[in-house]
Amino acid sequence: MEILQRRSTTAQVWGAAEEFIRLFHRETPGAGDPRTRLAAVRAELAESGTYRHTPQELVHGARVAWRNSNRCIGRLYWNSLRVRDRRGLTDSDAIAAECFEHLREATNGGRVRPTITVFAPDTPQSPGPLIWSEQLVRYAGYGDHHSVTVGDARNAPLTEALLRLGWPGGAGTPFDLLPLVVQGVDDKPRWFDTPADAVLEVPIRHPDGDDGDGDGWADWGLRWHAVPAISNMCLEIGGVHYPAAPFNGWYMGTEIGARNLADADRYNLLPAVGRRLGLDTSSDRSLWKDRALVELNRAVLHSFDRAEVTIADHHTESRRFLTHLEREERRGRDVGADWSWIVPPISGSATPVFHRTYEDRQVSPAYVHHPGAQDRAQGRDLV
Repeated sequence: MEILQRRSTTAQVWGAAEEFIRLFHRETPGAGDPRTRLAAVRAELAESGTYRHTPQELVHGARVAWRNSNRCIGRLYWNSLRVRDRRGLTDSDAIAAECFEHLREATNGGRVRPTITVFAPDTPQSPGPLIWSEQLVRYAGYGDHHSVTVGDARNAPLTEALLRLGWPGGAGTPFDLLPLVVQGVDDKPRWFDTPADAVLEVPIRHPDGDDGDGDGWADWGLRWHAVPAISNMCLEIGGVHYPAAPFNGWYMGTEIGARNLADADRYNLLPAVGRRLGLDTSSDRSLWKDRALVELNRAVLHSFDRAEVTIADHHTESRRFLTHLEREERRGRDVGADWSWIVPPISGSATPVFHRTYEDRQVSPAYVHHPGAQDRAQGRDLV
């Protein structure tokens, strides 16, 4: 993943701005000759060291950044991204409120809508706001990072930092919602409790024997949230950096069933699932992990479908990604991709994306990480 410095020279901004403005005019019907707009941008840069995107440029830039996201398999829908322009907001209270509204609008009663909310950009005078949380919705992890006993181990450092900062903690369940951590302009990071009405959660049950009252999985209390909204990446458009720009698509089932719930350094549920299914877990050669992994992923897809919440499966999304490649090639645009992210974490060779090579090329506009993004997501230096 590209790491982007937060400061650029005027010459660097102008070069990136010229490239983007020409791309915008080339791809936007009726935009006309870009020379007038380029002259205005150059004048604005000379005066202030930066420039302001028009609303239309912001929308197109955010969508093209999704189109350019090498690690995303769901880019077929890039042109449907809803863009919420909140560039006038710089203080943490207002940003947090809009993040929660983002979740409500994106959830859309279960018919999840790809959405981005763009807050104030970096300027030569002041860095823009930051969202420390890795995603708008995260679950707490209680205990030492190397021996988390309850919750999501990935979020144990952030949970510990928030507890030191005064967060009273949740109910102590494996799925306690963490507060959102926001740092406004000229402000320290602050935490904000996530309103319950902003988060739709799906109870996870297995399809075999699910008669509506549960099948034995229900007593585990497994669930997952409906909207994967990444919040600690920077949107870069034409040399302008928007460090707080949370965005979401919808989940692919394997993100939850093969990673979040299954990874040994997350919820590590495969041993429990294997025992629940009566599998021989004494040796890896029995392939009990593989069987448990498939059943856990079946449960995730079944549960989201049962709750009428948007989710994709990895076979369908793989075919759609190839459709995206074909469409882009017809338009004369190259598509970069990171093979290790595009190929699903289960049944990779059974999907068509496995049997290709891709160029992992970075182009702009893009979603990138600023230095220290991972440290902030883990709550380092929060207290």
